[in-house]
Amino acid sequence: MSSLSTHVLDTACGRPARGMEIALWRDGALLHRGTTNDDGRCPGLVDCAAFAAGAYRLQFHVADYFREQGVALADPPFLDIVSIDFGMAGDGHYHVPLLVSPFAYSTYRGS
Repeated sequence: MSSLSTHVLDTACGRPARGMEIALWRDGALLHRGTTNDDGRCPGLVDCAAFAAGAYRLQFHVADYFREQGVALADPPFLDIVSIDFGMAGDGHYHVPLLVSPFAYSTYRGS
């Protein structure tokens, strides 16, 4: 079984993205919905059951986050919900960070 964590950084402000809603899905089923803490992490993911090998989706509600920060966004916003589809191939820890601004994002498999 594998474990999963994430970390969201607001690259427009140079700080962790506190208060961003995150949802974790597998095969169309919602596994977890949570909000990032002061450090931009979602500790509730750790509380989920151990993860089997398979395909997953993390959804980050970035437009709602930036609106809460007072950023004026277009309607519709350039980025609304950022979805990252990724696979877990076996045992080990999977860290899926998101670096985000209102107009760009980046991710990678971290440690």
